[in-house]
Amino acid sequence: MTEMAERFVSPTARSATGVDVVIVGAGFAGIAMAVALQRAGRDHFTILERASALGGTWRDNTYPGVACDVPAHLYGLASHPNPYWSGLYARGDEIWRYLEGVAEREGLGDRIRFNTPMTGARWDDDEDLWRVETPTGAVTANTLVLACGRLTEPRIPDIPGLETFPGPMFHSSRWDHSADLAGRRVAVVGSGASAVQLSPELAKIADVTLFQRTPAWIVPRGAHPYTDADRDRLATHPEELARLRAELYAEGEARFASRSGDAEASATAKATALAHLQTQVPDPALRAVLTPDYAFGCKRVLLSDDFYPAVSSGAIRLVPSALAAVEGTTVVASDGSRHETDALVLATGFATTRQPYADLVHGEGGESLAVHWFEGMTSFGSTIVSGFPNLFILDGPNAALGHSSSILMIEEQAAYTVRGLVERDRAGGVLRVDPGAEAAYTDEIADAAASTPWLTGGCRNWYVDERSGRLTLLWPGTVDAFRARLARADGSEFVHVRAARAVKGVT
Repeated sequence: MTEMAERFVSPTARSATGVDVVIVGAGFAGIAMAVALQRAGRDHFTILERASALGGTWRDNTYPGVACDVPAHLYGLASHPNPYWSGLYARGDEIWRYLEGVAEREGLGDRIRFNTPMTGARWDDDEDLWRVETPTGAVTANTLVLACGRLTEPRIPDIPGLETFPGPMFHSSRWDHSADLAGRRVAVVGSGASAVQLSPELAKIADVTLFQRTPAWIVPRGAHPYTDADRDRLATHPEELARLRAELYAEGEARFASRSGDAEASATAKATALAHLQTQVPDPALRAVLTPDYAFGCKRVLLSDDFYPAVSSGAIRLVPSALAAVEGTTVVASDGSRHETDALVLATGFATTRQPYADLVHGEGGESLAVHWFEGMTSFGSTIVSGFPNLFILDGPNAALGHSSSILMIEEQAAYTVRGLVERDRAGGVLRVDPGAEAAYTDEIADAAASTPWLTGGCRNWYVDERSGRLTLLWPGTVDAFRARLARADGSEFVHVRAARAVKGVT
């Protein structure tokens, strides 16, 4: 636990049994929700956090080279601009410290219950409230907000013999800093965002072999540091900081066209990526195995200036094949090649389309979110779900972005949640989502996504649920479009509102 987190630990004696809102998760989404509630004058809430510190993704991911692919001044809460980022793209530890700073400035310390996972949540049909189970007892609440994140549970591949590997083995999001990898033969499994960031750094101290099942489209990162003068100017001239954020926002919105399949924009972006590859990898044979055979934008587009040079120089030994088996210290690729290995790093992504919390949350009649989502996640407004009264989900169904900052989406969802609470109070206490509104929104998403590379680009990606073939993670539009869509929500998405009994302890 960090020193900052220690100051945030709630006294055991304070654990309330009844609150107006329970927020599950103290990452970006949970902190953003808490900020929105406090600024709306809604102070009767608590945050349940399973770990010993806040931060979510940026607490968990500590691998070498971890950083954000979104410009730093766009990757923060609008209510908490930060003029002191070290450069155009922030390091992971910087973002973690930023979140701790936000929590401290907002006075969230005594509202976060650390080491308190949600082990279950059930809507009480008789009492019209949520009963949230934790290892230290139940918490009752009028409203439940799931801010659990979507990249939290590592996906461990099913590889024969993997469990028998005798050396250090860990997922990139659970980096084992006690493992001495200097001078060792390290196999990195995967070639997505984490692998592309960590492999060049790891190659500075270790003999790295990378198993690439599918190459990624990679464009120049173009990162540059901010000088002390830059930071001082932004700190003393907030209008310049606001203008910079607006410029970065506009650039992000413009990127949507190339990611979503606009022919001209996609061709331009693809040409940029191919030129980047050709410039940094002179060997045509190596370039060939690093060139994707699917549409630009079909998978997450990566940013890097050092991955290709590390592969081209031989600092990273590239195996253009998936890992197929592990036999003691020998790892075997799908192409039959065998490689002696001292340590295994699994940069294999996360459980995304099947969120782990879905099995824990039960709505009206006892149905779980997992059952409701048996053919893929659905919602209205990417935030609320029929059959689950007074439940709001941040960063869940169709709330991720492939072109800009997910924080922008989270802030819109938090604002929508606050509006929902106002409607809940006005209408009598219980908000039930119209199943027809959820179905119509799901159809909207399907229509908007139908011709995009995410569905037609010839790749497998973590945005699409394989059970239904629907796009369930990404919002298939701009941030402006999402804001406009939520702004059009006039309350008609809710039905069957009836007065709820007061939760004990809530005034």
